[in-house]
Amino acid sequence: MLHNIEMTVNGELVKAKVPSHMRLLDFLREELDLIGAKEGCGKGECGACTVLVEGKAVNSCLMLAVEASGKEVLTVEGLSEGDSLDPIQQSIIDNSALQCGYCTPGMVMSAKGLLLRNPSPTRDEVVEAISGNLCRCTGYARVVDAIMQVAASSKSQDEGSEG
Repeated sequence: MLHNIEMTVNGELVKAKVPSHMRLLDFLREELDLIGAKEGCGKGECGACTVLVEGKAVNSCLMLAVEASGKEVLTVEGLSEGDSLDPIQQSIIDNSALQCGYCTPGMVMSAKGLLLRNPSPTRDEVVEAISGNLCRCTGYARVVDAIMQVAASSKSQDEGSEG
């Protein structure tokens, strides 16, 4: 059975007809050519497919496209503005917090979700936020450092604007 869906993806309204069983991950990759979210395990265990739905990190391999209808979806492709990377993306680069890069979009989206709801997280909160994102190439210390750097930068900008 086909369903008419309508959602906002990276700030743009998208309308489509999709089968009942189509996962959000497949819709994003196959129908919209947004390939940042990756299929790792297909079971919600690895976080490689993480996107934000209504500002919350979700495993897009576990969500049907029809479940996202009427919602706002943000993928890693929607974070940058022109040639300017999102601060999280830039900090990942600056802190050499990636190797092969397969898990990086999911890590970035989990971090973005955390910082949207809590701009000044503790290190433990950062670790918890990315605990569903698995990486086989690195330790997580540099990723956590990169996220903490963005949080500290955001906090110092907020403090500077108050004065």
